[in-house]
Amino acid sequence: MTIVSVRGGRVRPWRMLALGVAAQTSGTIIVSVPAFLIPQLQAEFGLSLAQAGALATAPTLGLVITLVAWGAIADRFGERIVLALGLALTAVATAGVMFSGSVPMLGVMFVFCGMAAASTNAASGRVVVGWFDRDRRGFAMGVRQIAQPLGVTVAALTVPTLAAGGGIASAVLPPLSLLAVLAVACWLGIVNPPRATAANAAAAPAPVSPYRASGFLWRIHAVALLLVIPQFTLTTFGLVWLVSDLAWTPLAAGIAIAAAQFVGAMGRIVLGAVSDKARSRVWLLRLVALAAAAAMVLLGGVAAWLPGAAVVVALMLVIASTITVADNGLTFTSVAEGAGSAWAGRAFGIHNTGQYIAATAVGPVVGALIGVIGFPLAFAAVAIAPMLAIPLVPRRDHDVIVAPPATGGPATTGPATAGAATAAAVAR
Repeated sequence: MTIVSVRGGRVRPWRMLALGVAAQTSGTIIVSVPAFLIPQLQAEFGLSLAQAGALATAPTLGLVITLVAWGAIADRFGERIVLALGLALTAVATAGVMFSGSVPMLGVMFVFCGMAAASTNAASGRVVVGWFDRDRRGFAMGVRQIAQPLGVTVAALTVPTLAAGGGIASAVLPPLSLLAVLAVACWLGIVNPPRATAANAAAAPAPVSPYRASGFLWRIHAVALLLVIPQFTLTTFGLVWLVSDLAWTPLAAGIAIAAAQFVGAMGRIVLGAVSDKARSRVWLLRLVALAAAAAMVLLGGVAAWLPGAAVVVALMLVIASTITVADNGLTFTSVAEGAGSAWAGRAFGIHNTGQYIAATAVGPVVGALIGVIGFPLAFAAVAIAPMLAIPLVPRRDHDVIVAPPATGGPATTGPATAGAATAAAVAR
């Protein structure tokens, strides 16, 4: 295990990664809860699928509101305070969900959950960027990105059963406990990555916005926005499709969704490691976009022609879910490397904001589309989004990140493109 020396002690980067993954996972669990409450919401409050789908996106709306702000705070004050404070506030908002007795109040509380949970998106990514160099960063970011499918897996396995047995309050009690524990763990265990000394910061040129330097980040943001549409389609409507359309039990459907998310999480790690060895993220990203389009078309075909073949349906759902979540680690690593350390938090915030704006639209729009044309054709129609993403993928990687120091000295720059010399010199 690599140990990095810093002033005041020695830090294990893998410990920082583990805490970052745990924090992100806990935030993802509570953000994912409403999607797996859709059958409960329909039964308890008489909501239509489109209405329940809209409520399921309430935490995503909250994420959109605060992502950039949390990123700016992380850039200015560091990751430790953002993670600990954000998790504590998420726990408070989750407690509010437990005591909500109406649909409007549930919506408000879930929005607050998303606003607070957004802290983990920006700060946990910066921990990875700050403590891992380029040759390990893709793998480390792939590990960090398992937090999203892992959180969805936990929610899929627990929420439907707990909600059916004890209602919404029972379903959110476990994530509330986890959030409270991790808020304390992050405060005690997170160490902010080393930053440039005051002398080096004074000698460095003023930070230049990477958004003005080139169009690389804008293209990566656009690609990620489009690729998140099939991902959230399956996350939001996969379980309700299996239960309501194919007559699966909530437990069986939850296991299928959990299996799909677990395989997807492993896929993120593998792709991250491959991108390190290949020293390129974007060529893999283009392949993932192509595969996602094909997977959604095939899933729609299976859903239409073989609805009674449970094993085939489950297998195709696992394959499609695996492919549609695979891009996240690649796009996040590309954002970090293209933004540079001085802008990483804000760039993560902007990146996630675009993704979650698209995800917020998935609930009501795809829900309404399903109501008109059914699940199979709706799944196939969603393939349009990754098809549009393919030509937007940049041709080359863009790396201006500052590598972490090995001995406690000033940070040193890693590989950078010729056009990014100024940004590479920006102090952390």
